[in-house]
Amino acid sequence: MAASCVALLAVAASLLLLLLLVSWKRWRQGRGKWHVIIVVLGDVGRSPRMQYHALSFVKSGFSVTLLGFCNSRPYDELLQNNRIQIVSLTELQKLPVGPYIFQYGVKVVFQSVHLLWKLICREPAAYIFLQNPPGLPAIAVCWLVGCLCGSKLVIDWHNYGYSIMGLVHGPSHCLVVLAKWYEKLCGRLSHLNLCVTNSMREDLAENWGIKAVTVYDKPASFFKETPLDLQHQLFMKLGRTYSAFKARSEPLDPATERSAFTEQDAQSGVVTHLRGRPALLVSSTSWTEDEDFSILLAALEKFEQLILDGESLPSLVCVITGKGPLKEYYSGLISQKCFQHIQVCTPWLEAEDYPLLLGSADLGVCLHKSSSGLDLPMKVVDMFGCCLPVCAVNFRCLHELVKHEENGLVFEDSEELAAQLQMLFSKFPDPAGKLNQFRKNLRESEQLHWDESWKHMVLPLVMDT
Repeated sequence: MAASCVALLAVAASLLLLLLLVSWKRWRQGRGKWHVIIVVLGDVGRSPRMQYHALSFVKSGFSVTLLGFCNSRPYDELLQNNRIQIVSLTELQKLPVGPYIFQYGVKVVFQSVHLLWKLICREPAAYIFLQNPPGLPAIAVCWLVGCLCGSKLVIDWHNYGYSIMGLVHGPSHCLVVLAKWYEKLCGRLSHLNLCVTNSMREDLAENWGIKAVTVYDKPASFFKETPLDLQHQLFMKLGRTYSAFKARSEPLDPATERSAFTEQDAQSGVVTHLRGRPALLVSSTSWTEDEDFSILLAALEKFEQLILDGESLPSLVCVITGKGPLKEYYSGLISQKCFQHIQVCTPWLEAEDYPLLLGSADLGVCLHKSSSGLDLPMKVVDMFGCCLPVCAVNFRCLHELVKHEENGLVFEDSEELAAQLQMLFSKFPDPAGKLNQFRKNLRESEQLHWDESWKHMVLPLVMDT
């Protein structure tokens, strides 16, 4: 009899506890109806798509908490918005001892506990928006918090994390195999999935059993052609730090401001391009294994030889922006080159200067080769927003973005890139040349910017969910 009473009490207590948990979840859900938590287990300042999500949510009436590493400065619009709270996550530095697997295990455990604590301590949210990759351990942690707090998990698939790990360790490494299993299993736990290409959407459906909606990257409204006076201000500013932007000769009038590309008349203040100016070629990178910059360096060497052989080609200023693990390696290779007509500089630009540089350039180059073959380079999206033609290295789904001979050119190797540079910069600057035709095509394409695309594609999905 006593045992039966104890069992009944235990069942009653369990039911009461379950009732309290359900009530608490519903209370949390009600409080967080117009709140979204965005999680980036990476550098917020180098995650533009998630910053755009945050700004779009705010414009649609939500408040946003953005969790991530704060290594780089986000956009000012994000920092100045009082409805967006940025919460810094602690990045565990590499341990000085132990094998790699042990170090990685410690990192995953630390990130799991740390992220769980940070999420639980936040105000309740209707949605947890997670960038993947990196998804290990973030997918499982965000799903657990969603179960406890009544939040719906949305995964924004930019690529596959295991494929990026495979570039370093090889596809058969135990960690890569484990990461793929984890990503495939936990990726099915979300309420909604977004992805960046139709190729990825099809792959998720066929091989992962995950239904996703394609939301193409689009440029933010501040990616646009830069007026000549702002170009001049940018070149003068960068010239104080980087010699490639400094004037090659002094103007006759000491009051005239001159950069490598422009000059401003002292009397009228009018800015003009310099006659015989160099062409400005821009690339951006995270300096990782999926971008082989030796292709660009080899093409530049061939371009230099063409100039030395008497071809009618301009000198070049090649600007490669970004931070990443392989920057030091490639900087060493660049320093070994003895270019006479080409200058290469590798600055890290402020967030507000990067769109201005793209809008001032003559040509963009993209060396991104997707680790999965299923994502698209956002740098090209930004370049197109600035009506900047692009030469891009070919891979599986690039055709979804770069239309060969329409908005740019696609190449396979350094030989082909060198030939494209020769063709595009022949008789530079030529108003009737191929480069200006591509720019004209981009202007006439009237592509959607991020805000319009987001309202059309993402907001209805979120409101329906």
